[in-house]
Amino acid sequence: MGNREYNRLQASFVRNVAAPGHYWDGHGLILRVTAAGTKQWVQRLRIRGKRRELGLGGFPLVTLAQARETALTNRREARAGGDPLSEKRREQVATTTFAEAARKVYELRRPGWRNVKHAEQWITTLEQYVFPRIGDCGVAEVSTEDVIAVLTPIWHQKPTTAKRVRQRIDAVLTWAVAQGLRPDNPADAVKAVLARQPNGSTPQRSLPYNEVENAIAAVQRSNVAPILMLAFEFLVLTAARAGEIRFATWNEIDLEAATWTVPASRMKAGRAHRVPLSQGALDVLAEARVLRSEQSDLVFPSRGGRPLTERCFVQALSRLGIDATAHGFRASFRVWAQERTSFPREVCEAALAHTLKDKAEAAYARSDLFERCRELMERWAQFLNPEPAGVVRLDVHREAAR
Repeated sequence: MGNREYNRLQASFVRNVAAPGHYWDGHGLILRVTAAGTKQWVQRLRIRGKRRELGLGGFPLVTLAQARETALTNRREARAGGDPLSEKRREQVATTTFAEAARKVYELRRPGWRNVKHAEQWITTLEQYVFPRIGDCGVAEVSTEDVIAVLTPIWHQKPTTAKRVRQRIDAVLTWAVAQGLRPDNPADAVKAVLARQPNGSTPQRSLPYNEVENAIAAVQRSNVAPILMLAFEFLVLTAARAGEIRFATWNEIDLEAATWTVPASRMKAGRAHRVPLSQGALDVLAEARVLRSEQSDLVFPSRGGRPLTERCFVQALSRLGIDATAHGFRASFRVWAQERTSFPREVCEAALAHTLKDKAEAAYARSDLFERCRELMERWAQFLNPEPAGVVRLDVHREAAR
């Protein structure tokens, strides 16, 4: 065999060829020309008994001579029993920045997250607080001092956020250790260095249950968008979480059975939750159907059929001077159920879709509490006694919106 068998291509041919196809040079080296006109060097080798393909870069960044040199080196290593593909991957990983590593970890973890909001926050908190300082640093070079410098500005001002940021930095550096890029995880020592954070979390602002009816009336009298008004009433009447309301769809609602089934993907505990609908809640849904969007199956769609924004309830309540968060109305319901009814604790917790930590309670909760929850929610609606839904009120809000 002559030398030409291993050097079939000419530099001028590589430079000028435009027809899509695969052009062999030798030692498994191929010039791949795509229909779009791009040219890539690839090499096909048998590595430890398996046929593999390695990317060697694109032309003209990688010349014919450079591609041949790399291909020959790879072939020699493969014949000696080595794995040039593994070495190539190790070289790529060794130059990985912290930001690149974080995005790899994010992609690895994302399929296991049920909550879309959590998935978005996982990477955005790193983009906001971490990447500006150490995003471009090699993940193998990040030190304890770097991690402390990232966390110090928010450690006491935003303790919950700081805790999550530290956990996410820790996850990225743990990945780096697992990849053999570094021997230790510098995030481990941070807690021992930084001052202790306040214990506990700030409770959601809530109203005394005796003031909830007035809050509903205030929203009804305001000029908030009709669909937001209905969504707020439905939130209070069902004691549901804001996210469960914002993304509720009509196919989750069984009007005949007066039941709303929230899928597991939107539940904090990761289990589907059946919500019994009181007559008041059904009245709200009847009114919402009048405003039903042709662009979306959402029960409470915003403009263009999109979901209501995450801060829609907070902004509306703040504008009306109502000192409570959307989540706080769950607390109002829970205190009312405890102080004004004789329903067992497990029924009240089931109505809120809370997971029972006590094993005895959890065992008891396997029984069907749904009908008891239905009684409880009907009592709650009667206690609130919101203004019945009707065409007149919708007309008033339509005029106000014009």
